[in-house]
Amino acid sequence: MTSPPVSSPENPLPVRSVATKVAGWIDRLGSIWVEGQLTQVSVRQGTRTAFLTLRDPAADMSLSVTCSPMLIQSSPVPVVEGARVVLYGKLSFFTGRGTISLRATEIRAIGVGELLARIERLRGMLAAEGLFDPRLKRPLPFLPRAVGLVTARASAAEKDVLSVARRRWPAVRFEVRNTPVQGPSAVPGILRAIAELDEHPDVDVIVLARGGGSVEDLLPFSDEALCRAVVAARTPIVSAIGHEPDSPLSDHVADVRAATPTDAAKRVVPDAEAELALVAELRARSSAALRGWVAREARGLDAFRHRPVLADPMSGLDRRGEEIAEMRRVVRRDVRRAVASESTAVDHLRARLVTLGPAATLARGYAVVQRVVPGDDPEVLRSVADAPPGTQLRIRVADGSVTAVGMGRVAAPSNASERMDP
Repeated sequence: MTSPPVSSPENPLPVRSVATKVAGWIDRLGSIWVEGQLTQVSVRQGTRTAFLTLRDPAADMSLSVTCSPMLIQSSPVPVVEGARVVLYGKLSFFTGRGTISLRATEIRAIGVGELLARIERLRGMLAAEGLFDPRLKRPLPFLPRAVGLVTARASAAEKDVLSVARRRWPAVRFEVRNTPVQGPSAVPGILRAIAELDEHPDVDVIVLARGGGSVEDLLPFSDEALCRAVVAARTPIVSAIGHEPDSPLSDHVADVRAATPTDAAKRVVPDAEAELALVAELRARSSAALRGWVAREARGLDAFRHRPVLADPMSGLDRRGEEIAEMRRVVRRDVRRAVASESTAVDHLRARLVTLGPAATLARGYAVVQRVVPGDDPEVLRSVADAPPGTQLRIRVADGSVTAVGMGRVAAPSNASERMDP
């Protein structure tokens, strides 16, 4: 591989050298197969070259193609604008104009079977990525501030959506974006409309509407770029392509699939009459429930008012007063009984004390002899040894006491029979 030529501001490359180099690089690419959608087919009478424009359906890119007019005329299927084809040819760089063109030597139209097979392969790939997961589906708002509508200009789908939605909810507001819905310019136009409506601050739901069509006509709605844009949008999208047998992939990636544009209009806005009827029904039910509650409470209040405690509020207090009086009587009786019992016990104890006390003993003729010692308290004389002759004595009897002086000691008799009681 040759190294690129060295250039500098002092030694720039001439245009012819750059053009020649580019032509050489492109020539080394050789013959290739290219797939795309024809957006322009120009065949002039008397010319030996037909000019075509081949566009990528998934991107805003195109390629100039030239071929022999006989190649177009001899094609087994019509080569017209919007057709999906596969071309075989060689790229050429025209140094005089600085343009690149593909010189086609073979043109093959892609049949319906091949288109459906490609759609199925794309369907499997998107499903494997999780783009059909129901958990990704966003709920539609109950009453959107504005509805975005992407459809063809003055189409039946547009009229159906607008008329049905306004009949159901007259105050509904639409943001309509008219774009091609088939052909080579459909996907870029729809992508721009979705992006614009997704950024609109008032649009709460977007409807993609078309009134059905053939498999070839519905190809834009199975485009990979369009499917990914629907999934990436922040605004819920309703797909209303209206083609039941072979639903395009946009039906599977959209948040809601509508069978027809009319069905989409019914889904995005509520029915004003039905909602008013529902409000009236709810009001009637709530009024009936409130009246029933008030009636139940009134019956309960009346039952409370007729209870004895409320009919005669003082009766309870009277009963309690009687109970308290009875309790007081019982308490007084028990207290008197206890006092009487204790008084009897005290009398018994007093009698016992009188019988066993010193005064009773003295009353029977006994005496208590005490020795009197000056300066000290008298001491009971317990032994004759404690009273030598001359001892001052105090003799206490029942009715008083006498003083005496001990004259001598006499021992107690040893025979108990000699003891004498007073």
